[in-house]
Amino acid sequence: MTAADIALGRLRAQRIVGRKFERPEEVVQWLGAVQAQDYAGGLWGVGLRLNGATEDEVERAVAERKIVRTWPMRRTLHFVAAADVRWMLRLLTPRVVAGSAQRLRYLGLDESSVKRAKKLFERALGGGRRLTRRAMYETLERGGIPSNDGRGLHIIARIAQDGLICFGPREGRQPTFALLDEWVPKAVELAREEALAELAARYFTSHGPATQQDFAWWSGLAAADVRAAISLAGSRLAAEAVAGRTYWLAASDAFDAADAPPGAVAAPRVHLLPPFDEYTVAYRDRSAVLDPSRARQINPGNGVFSPAVVSGGRIVGTWKRELKGGSVVITPAPFTRLKRDEARSLAEAARRYGDFLKLPAVLAKDEGAG
Repeated sequence: MTAADIALGRLRAQRIVGRKFERPEEVVQWLGAVQAQDYAGGLWGVGLRLNGATEDEVERAVAERKIVRTWPMRRTLHFVAAADVRWMLRLLTPRVVAGSAQRLRYLGLDESSVKRAKKLFERALGGGRRLTRRAMYETLERGGIPSNDGRGLHIIARIAQDGLICFGPREGRQPTFALLDEWVPKAVELAREEALAELAARYFTSHGPATQQDFAWWSGLAAADVRAAISLAGSRLAAEAVAGRTYWLAASDAFDAADAPPGAVAAPRVHLLPPFDEYTVAYRDRSAVLDPSRARQINPGNGVFSPAVVSGGRIVGTWKRELKGGSVVITPAPFTRLKRDEARSLAEAARRYGDFLKLPAVLAKDEGAG
């Protein structure tokens, strides 16, 4: 395998190219989780892997309790499939909770504060009620727990990681919260070893070729658990050695690069990826898809991942959108001038994004190479 093989293999595994899914929950279950702190970006991250879906259809899957938004890993919001949310929380959040304890103490929130907040939320949300974030903060304040200076969000996230609450559907443009056990139907329980095996199989099948270090970054698991998870996944995975590094992928996708037919590398095709897309954020080492000299343009710091323009598997620029005058205006910022076939493909990618939003897409003049 070459770097180009790795990039194109990830495009196929992530279903950005090739066979698409029909239902939003299939996308989320396939990928294991879809980062969603940028809510609109998370919706598009699901949508670009579907056949002709719209933003409304993806959001309907949230309202119909097929997809759940919560904090299952890396202290970061993700969409996960309803059937997976409980076992993923149990497997992944203990390390997150332990790592957040010092920050909570700094904010004056100890375990007794967490217990009190849980009781407050159980009473406020019980019986199928849903509350906006503001109402959740007001509930804390009435119970004597301060919500200012980030305290409210930190304690909501902690309680979601413990499996008591999760996001419900939006009310207008405002997110709501619900009790997890009332909002999400019960599902099959997984023992810890089963959960480890399932998580590794999901990750490498949908994100491979990827390394053990990539999986550790994405999942937040301890190194020993990462090794155990790969071992427990067993024959579902295959290993490929590339330049002294081991890459894992679905066993059914394993191949010898020397046997690849001539012209196997596809002609460039452009895709507009949302901020924090799994294609960019889900790997510790992104050099197969991004020139390291451009890393700061995609990941400028403070946890930000910009929307990416991808051509032939490589990140070749960024883009931004603006909803204006009943249209979505898309402004690309390529690192270097795009070739003619890339420019045509970019226009098609913009149209597809407009279709997702059910708005005409206007491709603005790019901001220039840089």
